Amino acid sequence: MTASSAPAPNRLQAVLKALQPLMGEQISTAPSVREEHSHGEAMNASRLPEAVLFAQSTQDVSTVLRHCHALRVPVVAFGAGTSVEGHVVPPEHALSLDLSRMTGIVELNAEDLDCRVQAGITRQALNVEIRETGLFFPVDPGGEATIGGMCATRASGTAAVRYGTMKENVLGLTVVLATGEIIRTGGRVRKSSTGYDLTSLFVGSEGTLGIITEVQLRLHGRPDTVSAAICQFENLHDAIQTAMEIIQCGIPITRVELMDSVQMAASIRYSGLTEYQPLTTLFFEFTGSPAAVREQVETTEAIASGNNGLGFAWAESPEERTRLWKARHDAYWAAKAIVPGARVISTDCIVPISRLGELIEGVHRDIEASGLRAPLLGHVGDGNFHTLIITDDTPEGHQRALDLDRKIVGRALSLDGSCSGEHGVGMGKLEFLDAEHGAGTLSVMRALKNTMDPHHILNPGKLLPPGPVYRG
Repeated sequence: MTASSAPAPNRLQAVLKALQPLMGEQISTAPSVREEHSHGEAMNASRLPEAVLFAQSTQDVSTVLRHCHALRVPVVAFGAGTSVEGHVVPPEHALSLDLSRMTGIVELNAEDLDCRVQAGITRQALNVEIRETGLFFPVDPGGEATIGGMCATRASGTAAVRYGTMKENVLGLTVVLATGEIIRTGGRVRKSSTGYDLTSLFVGSEGTLGIITEVQLRLHGRPDTVSAAICQFENLHDAIQTAMEIIQCGIPITRVELMDSVQMAASIRYSGLTEYQPLTTLFFEFTGSPAAVREQVETTEAIASGNNGLGFAWAESPEERTRLWKARHDAYWAAKAIVPGARVISTDCIVPISRLGELIEGVHRDIEASGLRAPLLGHVGDGNFHTLIITDDTPEGHQRALDLDRKIVGRALSLDGSCSGEHGVGMGKLEFLDAEHGAGTLSVMRALKNTMDPHHILNPGKLLPPGPVYRG
């Protein structure tokens, strides 16, 4: 029997034995550390990794993968653990490779508006570090996510309508392949017409094709003026129509977020927004020069007024703006507090913006028919929204929530949409991939996986549903 054909537990112990002299205290088998790395957020799925390895450099990642590739040991990359579709749940007899100690800024090129960072730094920490330059990194998924994790899931968030997603803000990467080989993709230039676009291939690959260790990012100038406001509406249709018209008119708004009346009532209680009513609400943010912001505000107010908006309430101070956006980012926890002890399942659909009203109004009918409570919110400026389905934490309750989720996804797909605008696939969205992409496209994805990770050690069972050549 060869080492690579030994039973899985034996192979894993052989890898740990080989790595011990090289990584020492960077390896942990402590129960509390393993439990922390057994799950992400939102999904109940979890499994303990056999050990957690804390990488401190690209070379550490290369060393780990070289040994795991040789002995067929699965590896799951871990950043902050904030993903919501089960991306970081390890399979059996697997290692968790934590990159959260890799927090350095490798280079900062303020004149060219770019920087290179290690994968474990968070967006918040990066922006603190570069604040004195007058620049910032704008992609804002809300949580304390690492830049590497944001790349892996192709994250976006509330500011995507103005600044784009991770896809538009990543210039290049350092990636460690399954064999341990280190490659660099892309570069510092803003465009290139040479070779395959490997940077885009790895952004959104969820750690299934390679592990990202460094990221070259676009930076943006901090705006002179920032203004935020809330506008409330008696009905959902008017709010959605307002958001659609803002985008269709080409107003360069920075954020336009929606909460329906159920979510707004929950956020009023949870976040203390007692000066507002439990009505469908749009949250706005405008940035730019004083004159540009003034023009954006005037045009947006006119559109909202034409759609029966109840007037703008302004957040003038930085503290008040922070309070409003924190309430928006805490929406999941506000929904969870509606029924203490209940389970909350978050959907994540996206459609072309012209179909958004049709989708959301149909989803509201589905929610009513289900008998479940399900607040709705979203990044309506780019057609993306979430339904937070509240259900009993029982198998029966979970099944009812999944049935509603499937109806919502089915509506989105029928309107030329996608089952996930920003959360990714992980384990939670696997069942929808065939309907969205079709067998031919999935076969190409599987061929890429088989070529780049022939032993399927990189985050197996995620992103790609089981298929003819995918072993999972």
